[in-house]
Amino acid sequence: MMKWIGAVLIVLGCGATGFSLASAHRKQERELRQLMGALDYMQCELQYRLTPLPDLCRQTAVQVNGCLRTLFSRLAEELEDQVAPDVQHCMNAAIARTGELTSAAAEVAGNMGRTLGRFDLDGQLRGLENGRQECRRALESLSENRDNRLRSYQTLGLCAGAALAILFL
Repeated sequence: MMKWIGAVLIVLGCGATGFSLASAHRKQERELRQLMGALDYMQCELQYRLTPLPDLCRQTAVQVNGCLRTLFSRLAEELEDQVAPDVQHCMNAAIARTGELTSAAAEVAGNMGRTLGRFDLDGQLRGLENGRQECRRALESLSENRDNRLRSYQTLGLCAGAALAILFL
């Protein structure tokens, strides 16, 4: 009886790993879409209202959810406290303090930190547009065969668990 309980736990554990990989993939897509929306909002605010950067980050934090909200609110805090000499260092500190950002979103945000506050309005707008282009490219690569990939993650997790359970029985 104990062997069967162990086999079921192994199958469930491996299956949960496959499902968590699929969930991480979905989270990365969701964050990139939210980041694209935040970049659109920031571009409009800069272009038409010339909102100062700390206020812009605080307003952007209200527009997004999850860890991006935390990122932009911490960036606003970093910019107001002026702990670091430029926006790039503040952005890197905010990314490090947030911690739960996916790698693709963190990379786009880090690149965005290089252009914000460093150039004139046109340069900042081009930097935001480049960030949106990076998000689009990352989303395209994630969405290629998305359904098959997610099903594969889930199936491989369950199959690996079943194989391990058979080996141990």
